[in-house]
Amino acid sequence: MSSAPTSSRRRRILIVLANPAVSSTLGWPVGFWAAELTHAWHEFLDAGYEVELASPHGGRCELDAYSDPRDASGYSAHDVLSLGFLHHKQLWAQVENTRKLSDCRHTDFDAIYIAGGQSPMFTFRDNPALARAILAFYEAGKPTAAVCHGTAALIDLKLPGGEYLIKGKLMTGFANSEEDFADQVVGKRVMPWRIEDEARRRGAHFAAAPAFAPFALRDGHLITGQQQNSGRRAAQLVIEALGR
Repeated sequence: MSSAPTSSRRRRILIVLANPAVSSTLGWPVGFWAAELTHAWHEFLDAGYEVELASPHGGRCELDAYSDPRDASGYSAHDVLSLGFLHHKQLWAQVENTRKLSDCRHTDFDAIYIAGGQSPMFTFRDNPALARAILAFYEAGKPTAAVCHGTAALIDLKLPGGEYLIKGKLMTGFANSEEDFADQVVGKRVMPWRIEDEARRRGAHFAAAPAFAPFALRDGHLITGQQQNSGRRAAQLVIEALGR
């Protein structure tokens, strides 16, 4: 089925962010990763697309601290694109007032893009509204993209015939090499489970670039990005799939 719009209207992308949560392993607040929103958003904007932000529960979404360029850690201080987004009142207002995902119809959009961060590992895998949304886009033949830990939303999805959506698919996501790095930095296991391990168990052909190198893959209309440095590339694959 073609994913091309049937009129001359501007293409519309639904970007899904995770709602705030608390890590069950470390006990700290977790949210979405700034660059996985802002770098993709910039690519879509340059392509002339409209973007709407949604989250499973709607309302305010919050950044993972290390993804905030203003954070004292300095981990993302280089991310001037996210810094500009944060200081743009109208743009940041969309993050603080996301649309509830169940109120979004896939027929109103041309593609879905799911940002990652730490919260998705605790909130995305068993989320009925998110599962319905992803399957609606995928079954309609529309580009269905997920980046980094946002790929947690894909792990348990099954197609109408009962097979896992990712079975036999070429995909990527936050890799074991990157989880190892995070665990070493924190000094303990950060995530309760791992994307790469679970994807392989579901029969996916999981591929990864060296840790934290920009990397994204397209298999049909399923698009995945490896980590926070891959949002731009994943967005470019969405644009390619839509034929600009």
